[in-house]
Amino acid sequence: MTSISSKLHLVDFADTAPSTLQQQVISAIDTANAFLDELKVSTDSKDTSTSIDAEQALIDIKNFDHINLALDRSWGILSHLNSVMSNDEIRHVHHELLPKLSAYGTRVGQHQPLFSRYQAIVNDKAFFAALEPARARAIELALRSFELSGVALPKAEQDKFAVIQSKLSTLSATFSDHVLDATQAYALPLKTEQLAGLTESGLALIADAGEQYKTSQLANGSLTQTEIDTLSTPYYVAGLNIPVYLAIMTHADDRNLRETLYRAYVTRGSEFDEHTNAKGQSLNNANIMSEILQLREQKARLLGFHNYAEVSLSTKMADSVAEVETFLRDLAVQATPTAAQDLAQLQKYAQDYGIEDLQPWDSAYIAEKVKQSEFSLSQEEIRPYFPLPKVISGLFAIVERLYGIKVQEQNESVSRWHDEVRFYQLFDADDNLLGGFYFDLFARSGKRGGAWMSGFQSRYSYEEQNHQQLPVCFMVGNFTPALDGKPSLLTHDEVVTLFHEFGHGLHHLLTQVTVGDVAGVNGVEWDAVELPSQFMENWAWEAEGIALISSHVETGTPLPKEKLDALLAVKNFQSGLQTLRQIEFSLFDLLIHAHTPALNYEGILTTLNSVRNDIAILQTPDYNRFANGFSHIFAGGYAAGYYSYKWAELLSADAFSKFEEDGIFNPITGKAFRETILSVGGSFPAKVNFENFRGRSASIDALLRHSGFSDTEDQTKSSTAANALITREVI
Repeated sequence: MTSISSKLHLVDFADTAPSTLQQQVISAIDTANAFLDELKVSTDSKDTSTSIDAEQALIDIKNFDHINLALDRSWGILSHLNSVMSNDEIRHVHHELLPKLSAYGTRVGQHQPLFSRYQAIVNDKAFFAALEPARARAIELALRSFELSGVALPKAEQDKFAVIQSKLSTLSATFSDHVLDATQAYALPLKTEQLAGLTESGLALIADAGEQYKTSQLANGSLTQTEIDTLSTPYYVAGLNIPVYLAIMTHADDRNLRETLYRAYVTRGSEFDEHTNAKGQSLNNANIMSEILQLREQKARLLGFHNYAEVSLSTKMADSVAEVETFLRDLAVQATPTAAQDLAQLQKYAQDYGIEDLQPWDSAYIAEKVKQSEFSLSQEEIRPYFPLPKVISGLFAIVERLYGIKVQEQNESVSRWHDEVRFYQLFDADDNLLGGFYFDLFARSGKRGGAWMSGFQSRYSYEEQNHQQLPVCFMVGNFTPALDGKPSLLTHDEVVTLFHEFGHGLHHLLTQVTVGDVAGVNGVEWDAVELPSQFMENWAWEAEGIALISSHVETGTPLPKEKLDALLAVKNFQSGLQTLRQIEFSLFDLLIHAHTPALNYEGILTTLNSVRNDIAILQTPDYNRFANGFSHIFAGGYAAGYYSYKWAELLSADAFSKFEEDGIFNPITGKAFRETILSVGGSFPAKVNFENFRGRSASIDALLRHSGFSDTEDQTKSSTAANALITREVI
């Protein structure tokens, strides 16, 4: 079990210089284009000398899929490094390749000879019916992708489509760059009096930020070594990287400091952001956002849709913009009474701290005070009970009990892109290797914010060349790093995040599908792909699960019962406000992409303010430019799809209710979830997979109960109405 299988095809990160990867990407595209150049297409089905039979068509498709492995691999590595180890050289090569990649992707999507291969298979009904379900599903999804790539468009419109795609890829990358640069450019040296209230771990974080500040100031010539030597040690600096930002917003007594940092965070990439990049260029995303929306609308019109939201929903479980909007607004109705109670509680406690007008920069600070008072719970008090090594070992123990799988760390002889990265192999109960994954969990310079799972390599087999490939993925976080010789100590929020990303990882790794396009997370509808991740979070909230992941970093004692009880009691703390916040983001995303004509920057802000007026109950400052840093929709894959988090939360809550009925570690139920959801990937529609597991359509009841929204008669009545909507032939 200790050796590294060749089927993992692990990357030698010592041989991943940007220039090398650039050459590999270009070579892979050239090889694929040469294959496409050789493909012939018949325009006359009656001409047997030129027509393509289904069997040969499938051979051609498989050959082309195999050829594309080289591109998937080289570009996947470069994209990953650009996210976790970004520097000027990597970024330059990454962005320089985007137009070439876009052009290639457009050519593939509009390539008639390749398209005809898929048509030939579907048209041969007997041949198509005999295919394994995964292959049949992959072909169906490919045909839809061709349609959405403009395969049926006239040549002039195809050319226009290609230009749009190229521009969009470049603009999205620039948007992401601006957010990262703006986040890392901000640094605020702190005075001693501004440190009041900060925890020991918080002080350690901003002291570490201070050392990084000194290094960067010396490197860019802003300070000389002599000037740096005069600075105190430790030297405290506030920044916008999430661990530092949250440490201050949650614990700093200085209200002016919290407001200053809040303003800096919510104006990143906006007209209020005066930072520039290394080339001296503005980081303002305003024009980029409006241009992205305009180009997306043009793309939608070319494809015969009224707006880009319709394009987005054409590949999801939800049927229409109206249906998603109704779902979101109905859920807002459910959440608002609880949210009003949440806000009243914060306002009451705020007065005890001399705050008569509760503002967004006060909410995390006051919420922490409420937790301490009402639940006798502080994130800092419980942080020592969640040392990262214990959390990880407990997480592995949980999935072993659930799914009969085993995880083994294997770092020797495994190349990694950073010393903090760890590599693991995943085995089944019979010691058969299932796949491998990397953990890169700590915040650092050059790494984009947030947490994510990247399905770098899918399970795949190509019998013609005896090629076997096991799944490999990257799981990335921005947790508080290890400081002062202690292991990283996680907040419970960070624990939940780790469980979330590991849920994505299991979805990718446990697939038994060997057709790459529908293996793991591939081919899964976007509004269902969050089901396994949100589902996994539940074990971080269950007493039996917490017992496995908690142990005091110094004494080894488990989380005391009173703290455990307090932690479980706080699960739905502020759930109303948090739900409204997610609905606000989701509805904003949906509406700006459903609007015609495409909105300019002013229109984007107007829409955001309108949604806030409809949904939010805590006033937002006029200067808030949250949208300018909304990478999910302007640089990620969530455009007109951010609602997927709440949609999938409904699915995950209902799925977990089966475990609540049977026992949260019931191996039979775990086996059923693995076989009906995790193992099948995108080889069947998500609705079918869910119903195979649950034995019925999804119900909203569990979501309302888990969120604490179903305690009153009125809410129950509203639940019935909402459930009637959701259990239609939708989910």
